Parts: sequence; C-alpha cells; structure tokens
Amino acid sequence: MDWAAFVLSLKLAGWTVAILIPASIALARVLAWHSFPGRWLVQALIALPLVLPPTVLGFYLLAAFASSGPIGAAWKALFGTTLAFSFPAVVAAALVFNLPFAVQPIQRAFEAVPRDVREAAWCSGLSSWLTFWQVELPLAWMGVVTAVVLTFAHTLGEFGAVLMVGGNIPGETRTISIAVYDSVQAFDNRSASMMAAILLVFSFTAIGFTYVLNERLSRRWSHGDPSSA
Repeated sequence: MDWAAFVLSLKLAGWTVAILIPASIALARVLAWHSFPGRWLVQALIALPLVLPPTVLGFYLLAAFASSGPIGAAWKALFGTTLAFSFPAVVAAALVFNLPFAVQPIQRAFEAVPRDVREAAWCSGLSSWLTFWQVELPLAWMGVVTAVVLTFAHTLGEFGAVLMVGGNIPGETRTISIAVYDSVQAFDNRSASMMAAILLVFSFTAIGFTYVLNERLSRRWSHGDPSSA
C-alpha cells in the first residue's frame, strides 16, 4: 500500500474541492437563473470532460502548461518554475476535468428553487446577495453537497489526465490511481488489490450518497415543502 500516494490524492482532492466548489456555485447560479447568448456553449464546454477521453484532455492541458504554452510561459514568468509535471499542474487539471461533476448538480439544485420564493425574499426587502445567502443557498444545499462528494471521489480516481499533466513523480504527482497501475506493472497484486479496494469502496459510497440525496430532494419538492431535509 502506497500511503504517500493516498495522502497526495487526498490533498489533491481537498484543494480541488476548496477551489472549484465556490466558483461552481457562482457559475451554476448564473446558468440556472439567466439566459444569455452563448449559454448553450458554456454548458457544452462544462460537460465536455464527460465525453472527452482523459488522455486527450490531458494532452491539450499539457500543451498549455508546457513552458512553450501560454499558461506555462506565464507561470514561469511569474514564479520562475515549470508548471508541467508539478502538483499545481495536477490541481489545475483536476479543476478542468471535474467541472461537470461540480457545476451540474448545483445548477440543477438552483433550478429547483421556485422563482416565487426568490421574489418573496425581494419583496421582504432582502438584497440579491442576502437572497442568495439566506434563501437560495440553503434550499440548494443538497446539490452543493452532491457536487462536493462527486468532485472529491472523481479526483481520487482520475488517472489519464493526471498522468499526462503530472507524470509519475513520488510525493509530487503520483496519486493512488497511478500507484495502482504501477503495482500491477510490478506484479505486486497485493498492494494493487488493497488500493483498488479502497477506491472501489470510496467510489461506491460516494455514488450511493448522491442517490440518497437526489431521492430526498425529489421527495421534498414533490411534497411541496422546500424547508424539509
């Protein structure tokens, strides 16, 4: 069991959730409540990682993160280090390939909030910010929790894009999914099975949790009681 790779994966998932979820809440709210030219394009770009092969996504990210790429060149000018094959590059890749897992559940939760609830909050004198903070977000909390769980679990299990962008550097970019691959290549089936079992249990628990949340959300709105949990 490669505990260093497991700890690094947890660190990567934690950073991804901390950065992506607040941004996804803001983006999902805009997509849920506003119509604007090119909205379909934004939604398509967000959903693209669901259908794009991870290695293809990783290839384009690597080209952008390389020293000759636009993002990599700017990074090197600012920090004096190479972005590709580093932990920040892996975090940046995780932000991209987790976009649909973060944005879509939150957007669906915001869309489920009745418009008359928001209008009632405005009529009560609440500003747009207070309406979001005191009304919309509490009603959409299950979507946010679902996004957190899916993003965290998907980050732990991602292999292709992480390997393409970060390589396989122990203690720096070697995640548990890469460690499983290395163990299989080294015929260390005991370590591979242990790490694979951890990922399997965690992934199954995360998916089961999201289904429970979705069922509770459906029951809540079908009974017309948005305040019930």
